[in-house]
Amino acid sequence: MTSPTGPPSAEGESAERVPVVALEQVSKSYPGATIVHALQPTDVVVWPGEFVAIEGPSGSGKSTLLNILGLLDTPTSGRYLLDGYDTSRLSASDATALRAFRIGFVFQSFHLVNYRTVVENVELAAIYRHTKPRHRRHAAIEVLHQVGLGHRLWVKPPTLSGGERQRVAIARALLGSPALMLCDEPTGNLDTRTSGSILDLLDELHHQGLTVIIITHDPTVAARAQRRLFITDGIMVETPVDAGALT
Repeated sequence: MTSPTGPPSAEGESAERVPVVALEQVSKSYPGATIVHALQPTDVVVWPGEFVAIEGPSGSGKSTLLNILGLLDTPTSGRYLLDGYDTSRLSASDATALRAFRIGFVFQSFHLVNYRTVVENVELAAIYRHTKPRHRRHAAIEVLHQVGLGHRLWVKPPTLSGGERQRVAIARALLGSPALMLCDEPTGNLDTRTSGSILDLLDELHHQGLTVIIITHDPTVAARAQRRLFITDGIMVETPVDAGALT
């Protein structure tokens, strides 16, 4: 059962290194007059500390895969293990707890509350973990310094640039040290120069040991990753990355 202060317990936890993400023949279909096979049976393993891009055009199955990875939807078949937790065995409340503790989300739209300060926006991520207010504030300030916004703690989002808003969103996702940062088109609302700075930040976090998955339609964004997976018509394949392009 889920405790109010922590995620459900993983079965068979050990000192052995386990993948952050393991998809075992995971598929997703939507019923109707004609069944839509949004995701064909897929096997993917993402290890701790990897930086992975999942690239594909509109309608390719990216959103379906994102929703499954983020525990926002369940697969039709197959098994998804997140950081060693078999998500197919979880109740809805346990899945919600696991998502809150193990996944940090970064979206194209920043989803900030305009009437709250920067530090308050980041603190919101800890409320659902029942963290004490004093600890929430300390942790929020720490991650804001980590993303280079230690000088903007007490301002409100309307006064920030687009890049700064996305840094706040990244700080919010970092709160609680998630096992996985899941980014959905994180540079989609940014200009080229600002996009580069956000990708630099994600690359830095990856080098610090964070596991990052970016969902994108942009080959330039995907090229920044350590690994590239390409999805089209619900079928995913791995694309070799030119080692010389990696920094």
